[in-house]
Amino acid sequence: MSSKNRKTTRNFVKQRNQFFEQCKAENAVCWLCGMPIDYSMQPNTGDDSFNLDHLYPISKRPDLQEDPANFRPSHASCNNLRGDREPNLPIGTLSRQWIPSEYGEPKPAPAPKPKRLGVII
Repeated sequence: MSSKNRKTTRNFVKQRNQFFEQCKAENAVCWLCGMPIDYSMQPNTGDDSFNLDHLYPISKRPDLQEDPANFRPSHASCNNLRGDREPNLPIGTLSRQWIPSEYGEPKPAPAPKPKRLGVII
């Protein structure tokens, strides 16, 4: 990523801190791997710590750096591995969390509504 596109403004720092607190309160999982984030660690201090990722990389869309709709919660390691490439998103939604989390359970996805089938006699 080119550092010439990234600008750290007071507004961005404020938004980043607010986004961290919101994700921590919701116990949001990493949007890249779907695993829990360790919110007890300071952001960007370890592989499992919180890192603010941008859906559209700043190197490609510097105009979206301060747009909260472009923010995504991620592990520092997942964001570093992704770099400024397009994310490899999983297909569909996990039916459950397969690895238990010592930091609390994320909110489960709502169950799909059953379809009514008509019976022809």
